[in-house]
Amino acid sequence: MAQDKKDWEIYPERYATNEDGSFILKRDGTPRKKAGRPQGSTSQYNYHSSTKAKIQARRSVAKQKKDIKNLTNKLEKKKSRLKNKQEVFKKLDNISDNKVVEDKNLKGLPQSVREHLKSTDQDVVFKANEGPQTDFLAAGELDVLYGGAAGGGKSYAMLVDPLRYVHRPAHRALILRRSMPELRELIDKSRELYPKAVSGCKFREVEKLWNFPSGAKIEFGFLERDADVYRYQGQAYSWIGFDEITHLPTEFGWNYLASRLRTTDPEIVPYLRCTANPGGVGATWVKKRYIDPFPPNESFLGKDGLSRKFIPARLEDNPHLSSDGRYEQMLKALPEVQRRQLLEGNWDISEGAAFTEFDPEMHVIPPFEIPIGWERVKGIDYGYASESACIWGTVDPSDGTLIIYRELYRKGLTGEDLAQMITNMELEDPFSVQGVLDTAAWNRTGTTGPTVGETLQRAGHKLRRADKNRIQGKIQIHEYLRTQPSGRPKIQIFSNCPNLIRELQSIPLDKSNPEDVDTHAPDHAYDALRYLIMSRPKVNDIFNQFKYMRMEQAYTPVDSEFGY
Repeated sequence: MAQDKKDWEIYPERYATNEDGSFILKRDGTPRKKAGRPQGSTSQYNYHSSTKAKIQARRSVAKQKKDIKNLTNKLEKKKSRLKNKQEVFKKLDNISDNKVVEDKNLKGLPQSVREHLKSTDQDVVFKANEGPQTDFLAAGELDVLYGGAAGGGKSYAMLVDPLRYVHRPAHRALILRRSMPELRELIDKSRELYPKAVSGCKFREVEKLWNFPSGAKIEFGFLERDADVYRYQGQAYSWIGFDEITHLPTEFGWNYLASRLRTTDPEIVPYLRCTANPGGVGATWVKKRYIDPFPPNESFLGKDGLSRKFIPARLEDNPHLSSDGRYEQMLKALPEVQRRQLLEGNWDISEGAAFTEFDPEMHVIPPFEIPIGWERVKGIDYGYASESACIWGTVDPSDGTLIIYRELYRKGLTGEDLAQMITNMELEDPFSVQGVLDTAAWNRTGTTGPTVGETLQRAGHKLRRADKNRIQGKIQIHEYLRTQPSGRPKIQIFSNCPNLIRELQSIPLDKSNPEDVDTHAPDHAYDALRYLIMSRPKVNDIFNQFKYMRMEQAYTPVDSEFGY
């Protein structure tokens, strides 16, 4: 019966066999061995054209799928290797919070890279000294001062730090000093260092500019005057550094340059960096900005919201200079002030200080309640763009010592603002305090309105024009700072007057006129004190008045009726 026959027997044309007839086609078109096929058959495979086309198509699709799978596997492996390389480059390019590759970072690098980095010291152009120099290069704060003793390696750190981003095309750094001759020393050092550190970089002498193969730039500049900062108006820098920043008399230039700090590259973190030795015309504001607010090596936020840190430099941290002791001996041979500054890194003593006799232990005292009967006076130095300063003093009737018991020190005050602030501060006094005011506050400068002096008088303050003789005023302050036979100086200052204390401690002499102080340094509280002391007839009258009262009380007449 037909149903007993095999399928290949009913439709032999659908099947193709080999010579012995032992193979038939499966349903998917592939041959398989057929059991029980007659041996010795001489028939050949004979595919239909449509069947051959299907077979070819299936085989092509299968091959393509296999190729795609193999390529996908290779692509995944390449992606994995690329990711690993990128992680290595991130470490080597210093794109991390620490900004330097330390030993703990090397653990994540391939063995071959670790061995190369550790075994090729002869290829290392610059290796930071352990301690402050490494801390400076690794600091993550926006604004950092690296300062203190001489020989700590500050200048080299200043040259190396901007190299961190020279592989980024958008990186542009600015290295500054006070004058061009001082800048030349840094440029000469950069000529030795930069070509070895980055192959292909070129220096353009006219512009004082280094060009790097990536397109990054490092520029050298100077700020001899405050007005020089406007040469950088409209410029943008991702890194700004100032070597020996205490040479700047005020912080105006540094604050202005901070406004130029920006970048369009999200991989670049902008930084302000500066170095300094103690002393110099700008030591006061540098100390106030970086050193006084917080302990060394601790991060803090300034009043402007910028993260800051002070990293002290010490000679012993630089083994290249301190190992043989010769440089230390040279520093020890300096005069006492310079020795304490450059060897010890002491910020509490100023080079060329005008009042070397000022001693905080002797001239600064804790506040105490002033007896109600002590007469009081005040001196005022007015400023709007700069600080207005008002100093209050009283005379101890026992020995005539002038006690400075209060200060006002603030900028941006109009005449009315100053009058109101003085009024509020004098609410603690038992009566209105008379005083002297800077003569410039009485001048009319093209305005028809009341002067500052008139405004203060209308507010009820009894003021007269101050004696502005600078030389005599300075001499008088020297006299008041001297120790009296009783062992007490003629002037003492309450510890709640930090601005006057700071200026007397650090204000330098004028280099062109040693008989006067440097007017480029902060001197507003000093001027107010000078005005007060130069009103000496008033101060002496106060003392003499109390002296006469004591004598009168001590005198007992023989004849009580007639008084003699």
